[in-house]
Amino acid sequence: MERDNKNEVREEGHSLCKETSDNSRSRADFRRKPDWLKIKLPRGFKTSQVLGLLNEKHIHTICSSGMCPNRAECWGSGTATFMIGGNICTRNCRFCNVPSGRPLPLNPGEIEDIVESVKELRLRHVVITSVDRDDLPDLGAGHWARMIRSLKGECPGVTMEVLIPDFQGREDLLDMVIAEHPDVISHNLETVRRLTPEVRTFATYDNSLKVVGYVSSHGIRSKSGIMLGLGETRSEVLETMDDLLRVGCEVMTIGQYLQPAKTNYTLREYIHPDVFAEYGRIGKEKGFRHIESSPMVRSSYHAEKHVY
Repeated sequence: MERDNKNEVREEGHSLCKETSDNSRSRADFRRKPDWLKIKLPRGFKTSQVLGLLNEKHIHTICSSGMCPNRAECWGSGTATFMIGGNICTRNCRFCNVPSGRPLPLNPGEIEDIVESVKELRLRHVVITSVDRDDLPDLGAGHWARMIRSLKGECPGVTMEVLIPDFQGREDLLDMVIAEHPDVISHNLETVRRLTPEVRTFATYDNSLKVVGYVSSHGIRSKSGIMLGLGETRSEVLETMDDLLRVGCEVMTIGQYLQPAKTNYTLREYIHPDVFAEYGRIGKEKGFRHIESSPMVRSSYHAEKHVY
């Protein structure tokens, strides 16, 4: 399928306005962003307050570790995404900016520090995520359960989304998280089926789909997200939507991949905002309860809205 309007979706890719046409050019020009990807730098009292507290307590956030462009908006609206389990991941996915290697032992005070930070910052909604901890016998699931339990017990008015790893597909470990009943459980596919082996390490498309479906089958709102600009086609994006809906996923996020460094997976294309808007419209028509689709969207963008 092809359309005349250069900003509309095409079957071969997404649009005619490509910033990168081949690997060599994208490697050289991946930092040259179009106007619609200009990032508003975090500033203001709320941002300074959040940064100060995070530094004081040595708390990790994906907002900073993942270089999220929406830090200012989220922090200013009373939402933050905390990263538990340390800041070193046992996996080395090619798209990710989080350091990989041998993690340090779990910090026993991490949970209390996060709970106290949520109280002090008077957050209304919290997103918790983590690095992969394949080095631990329970892959970090017990730490996850304690985090959720403590936050719900100490901050009863705060809504919560947890963005979990795949736990290698082990249902007994997923059950430990599900048993604590967070408001939303999210697990990202990250990309389309064809590109998964190139973009992710160890994780598979079908295993991640199984995780989302398992969460859905337990009556908890499930959520997943993908990035665009990795080389996927329109039909693959629509197929991914259908796959997620088939396993009961209610919330989807679609955002632009921004290559963190030249050593990361090569950016193939900057996708025009009109294309994202069309995917958002299609996703709603297909049946997602919520769908966030624009270049600056990340997993936790407008996460507080996805509870309802």
